[in-house]
Amino acid sequence: MAHAEITLAHGGGGRLTQQLIERVFGPAFRNPALDARHDGAVLNVPAGVRLAFTTDTHVVKPLFFPGGDIGALAVTGTVNDLAMCGARPRWLSAGFVLEEGLPMETLERVVRSMADAARAANVEIVTGDTKVVERGKGDGVYINTAGIGWIEQPGTIGPAAVRPGDAVVLSGDIGRHGMAILAQREGLAFESPIVSDCAPLWPAVEALLAGGIEVHCLRDLTRGGLATALIEIAESARCGIAIDEAKVAVTEPVRGACELLGLDSFYVANEGRCVAFMPAVQADAAQSLLARTAPGGPVVSIGRVSGGPAGQVTLRSVLGVERVLDRLSGEQLPRIC
Repeated sequence: MAHAEITLAHGGGGRLTQQLIERVFGPAFRNPALDARHDGAVLNVPAGVRLAFTTDTHVVKPLFFPGGDIGALAVTGTVNDLAMCGARPRWLSAGFVLEEGLPMETLERVVRSMADAARAANVEIVTGDTKVVERGKGDGVYINTAGIGWIEQPGTIGPAAVRPGDAVVLSGDIGRHGMAILAQREGLAFESPIVSDCAPLWPAVEALLAGGIEVHCLRDLTRGGLATALIEIAESARCGIAIDEAKVAVTEPVRGACELLGLDSFYVANEGRCVAFMPAVQADAAQSLLARTAPGGPVVSIGRVSGGPAGQVTLRSVLGVERVLDRLSGEQLPRIC
């Protein structure tokens, strides 16, 4: 079907929104809740089930990058936030801020990617909104997503449950998403292309829970990377964390790119990696489960939780020297999600 008559113009009003729903969003995201065309989605939740709720806004630049795009990222980032709560992702909302003049082919490509990512994550996009802003005000498209998932197991997964002696298990190599974005943004060509690790994490979390692992905390390694995630958990849990640099996997292309650009891979964002905290006696079983279900690899126990100093994360280098990991004063790589 031709789309020539649909023009993204600021102030297009209700007619433009209706055209986008009928020709772009509706066919891509179709489900009973969305088809109701109401002001909100009515969701059926099993009795006694607890809900997790999260939201995120995605402003990645460029819109398309090796291994993904802003559409896949918007879905994956939100379902992963739910998974880190131990929640099965179920429903998403999608709010689009579109820049006047955005090619319809670009929007359709992003929407198709979102629909594919939603199917892969077994979630439905059940409600949404669209706004158009003036040319030059929006970098093409921004996407806000909110997600709801249900928690099927007792207890709460979060930093407050972390205990001294817990093992810290990393689900795969680090740094690929941030470096893929930077290479695409700056037109950098490396001998081996760097591809984003953008992928849903719920299957891996579900395997841990179904396998009887006493999961104390989960955290995906997005902005600020592995180091920032560990620092945040240590501060919230009021404990110390000690990790071994030699056990943290960094691919040679990512390592080389970081060295070339003066970046630290421990602070580079990921979109398909997480750390899991559980009693040390269950670390081997957790690694085995994650090795079969988590995207990427290798899955490794990289350290332990200690009694203190509270909020301090120490890194033992490959040379055996210990240093404290600090928060960065700024963001190494802006606009990566």
